[in-house]
Amino acid sequence: MLSYEIKIPRDRVAALIGKKGVTKKELEERTKSTLRVDSKEGEIIIHGEDGVLLYAAQLIIKAIGRGFNPEVAMQLTKQDYAYESISLIEYHEKKNHQERLKGRVIGREGKSRDIIESLTGTNISVYGKTIGIIGPVDTMGLAKQAIEMLLEGSNHSTVYAFLERKQRELRIAELTGKKGF
Repeated sequence: MLSYEIKIPRDRVAALIGKKGVTKKELEERTKSTLRVDSKEGEIIIHGEDGVLLYAAQLIIKAIGRGFNPEVAMQLTKQDYAYESISLIEYHEKKNHQERLKGRVIGREGKSRDIIESLTGTNISVYGKTIGIIGPVDTMGLAKQAIEMLLEGSNHSTVYAFLERKQRELRIAELTGKKGF
């Protein structure tokens, strides 16, 4: 039997467990694993036989811990979906600067995040000192690159134009049968 130990913020444990344990039970069923949750410490121990499914369970728990809705995080059981996390500390150590960076990614009334999500088919969570991305493997890199461009100070219009151009290239590649990017 294999096992992983993972720690998530205590305020995210309730989201992992879900109402009457429904989310935890669904996660255990989908990943053929068992979870032991210490709600006071935010420590979760995952047990299972299948290494690939156990890894998926670990990613799902990490994603829920980083602010994702459990339904979105469950997409990580799909073979062609991935999770990526960007640390704001790498861009600036001061908390007030990290808040400004989060604001750039989210945008006014969530507009920037919504545009990046719709142009890349991903889901983005801004939580604590991290920005998480869940989405199809083939567009994950684009979403990450767009977010990093914003964190490095690029204009929002420049980032949107970049994503629209890449989206057109991807559509052309699909139509012609050639690999994109």
